[in-house]
Formats: sequence, structure tokens, C-alpha cells
Amino acid sequence: MGLADKIKELCIEKRITVAELERKTGISNGQIRKWNERSPKAENLSKVADYFHVTTDYLLGRDGKEENSTDTKDLQKFLEVNRKGMSFGDDPITDEQKEKLDIALKMIFEKYKDKR
Repeated sequence: MGLADKIKELCIEKRITVAELERKTGISNGQIRKWNERSPKAENLSKVADYFHVTTDYLLGRDGKEENSTDTKDLQKFLEVNRKGMSFGDDPITDEQKEKLDIALKMIFEKYKDKR
């Protein structure tokens, strides 16, 4: 997948057009669609990465991980996977403590999400 295609996918996820992205980031109209054939200026690539909260390496396909991939779905998956063997030091965590921890983590996540 080319760079412009990846950016187009991110635009679809964010429910904006590529033209809107160009306007919001100050990139000349029609430039992003050309990025499959020629390399963008580093400054413009950084603007797009910052807008989507991803790394430039992610956009370029060098890194499969998004910079801020902690959306609600990812947090829920993390909690489900790690809940079973939770302990504090050598002491296992009770189900009640796990529930409280889940609530606290979700509250922290929501607070962080509002600041982005």
C-alpha cells in the first residue's frame, strides 16, 4: 500500500476527505495523492503524522504500530488478556480489586482521551 493510500484510509477512519486534511494541515491542494509516486517534504509528512497521532514511520510502512493506538477497543482487549493472571507482587488480585482497577484505568483513559 502506498503512502497516499494509507493516508486516504486514515482520512476515511476520521471521516474527512483528503482535501480537508490538506486544508487543515496547510498542504497544497492535490499534493497528498501524488505521494504514491514521489516523496513528500519531511515537514508535510510530519504534519500529517501529527494530525493523525501516528509516527512518520507508520505512514511510510516502516512500523506497523500506531503511536497512539490506545483506543477503547485496545484498552478493553488489554484488560481482557491481562486480567486473569493479575497480581501485586506475589499476592494475587481479587475479582473485586480487578473490577476497581478496570474502572480506574478506564477513567484515566477517558481523561487522557479528552486532552487529545
